[in-house]
This record gives sequence, C-alpha cells and structure tokens, in this order.
Amino acid sequence: MLCLHHYPGSASMAPQILLEEIGAPFELVLVDRAQGVQKTQQYLRLNPNGLIPALTDGDLVLYEAAAICLYLCDQYPEARLAPALGTAQRAQFYKWLVWLTNTLQATLIVYFYPERWVNADNAAGAAQVRAHAESRVRVLVDLLERELAGGNGPWLLGEHYSAVDAYAFMLCRWTRGFHRPARTRAHLGPYLQRVLERPAVQRALAAAGIEPPWV
Repeated sequence: MLCLHHYPGSASMAPQILLEEIGAPFELVLVDRAQGVQKTQQYLRLNPNGLIPALTDGDLVLYEAAAICLYLCDQYPEARLAPALGTAQRAQFYKWLVWLTNTLQATLIVYFYPERWVNADNAAGAAQVRAHAESRVRVLVDLLERELAGGNGPWLLGEHYSAVDAYAFMLCRWTRGFHRPARTRAHLGPYLQRVLERPAVQRALAAAGIEPPWV
C-alpha cells in the first residue's frame, strides 16, 4: 500500500492532495516535526535529508515532493493529473512543476529559515535575508499571477486541473502570513479558491487536521 510520511502544512500537502484525487488506498504516517522525528535514525533511513515528505510503495522509497507527485501521476494515469506524454502540454507541466519546486519553493525556504544563510547568532543578518526573500517571493508570485491572467482556462495549464495546481496551492498557502499574500492577487485569489473547493483538497486538509485560514 502507498504510505505517505507527512506533517500538516509541510511539503507533503501536494502529494497528499494527489493521493486523495487518485482515490487509491493509502496510509498517512505522521512525522512529528515538532518532536524532531524527521531527524531520527528510523526516518533518516527513508529520507537521509531529514526532510518531509517521504513515500513508500512496497519496496520503493521516494523522497522530494515534486518527485513523489510525478510518480503518482505516472502510476495512476487514469486520474489525469498530468497531460499525456510527448505533448506540448506535458512539456509545460514539467516546466511549471520544476519552477514551483526549484524557484518558488526554494525561495520560500530561505524566507522561513534565514538563519541557515548567515553566521550563528547573526539575528540582524537573518532578518535581512528574510526581508530579501520575501521581496523575491513577491516577484515570483506576481509572475504566477500574470500567467493566470493570460491563461486559457481556470487552471495553470488551461482547461484541465493537474498536479501543478495542487503544488501551486501548497506554496501559495505558505505566503498567508506575508504582508501581501498570494490570495490578494486578482487572479490568484479566485484560482486558489477553485483549488480549495475541490473535494480531494478538502479531504486532505481535514485528514491533516488543518483549520482555516487555508490560504
């Protein structure tokens, strides 16, 4: 059985949403980050980076949220969470998933953990790093807003909902405490609401025990 090792609100949210969309049986295993469980030897055998999430499927162990999302799309093509292989839409799907994880998510991590980029006890330096990261995230979210404004449908790839929408929802949700969160944009706000209204998203939020505000 598929087993997702997760923590509420973390990068496990997008894979969890996809699992709900797919409808196949799966198990959720809480990795209590508040207790440092992700750094225990038992969990490090699944993900030696000490990060969440990790997915197991029989003997397969997989980490990196975007990789898990791709695996689920490929294993369950009937769920139509990714465009067909070899199409221009599939290429756009790859572009946006990589952009989300490698550009937007990476910058958000700098915002949330600025102390990793300065010397120990350099609170002023960490504050400066966080401020610059928030400014950069604002630019990236504006890019996402422009893409939706010029799009040909309600979703990031157009007419069809896909895994990149779940991933974008997860990352935009992380901005909810910013001075100007993603939900305040004219197109992103309704877009995030459309994702939120999907039954699979509601089930994922409920299973993780996440309460409003959701975005």
